[in-house]
Amino acid sequence: MKTLGDITRKIRSKNAGPFSLTIDVFCFDQYGYNKVRKILTPEKISELYKISQDEIKKFLIPKLHIIKITIPRPEIQGSFFDRDLHGASFSIILEELVIH
Repeated sequence: MKTLGDITRKIRSKNAGPFSLTIDVFCFDQYGYNKVRKILTPEKISELYKISQDEIKKFLIPKLHIIKITIPRPEIQGSFFDRDLHGASFSIILEELVIH
């Protein structure tokens, strides 16, 4: 079984301010970009990150084969319950997504 991490160049996450996270998905080529774009639907992102589809912002950059997804942070950056100050661990959820 392949994962999304296997078919992409890189998947990374980072803070987009204290209340949001941005996840960047870098694809190798147009074919891979189109495949990943179809996999990462608002429904799938909502299911994986346990958030409402209304909270998801998805930006497509086809010329660079990049998909950017912005979601709310589960905890405000730097708050007592925040376990990832930089937001770097949220990409793992997408990297490990099994694809068919």
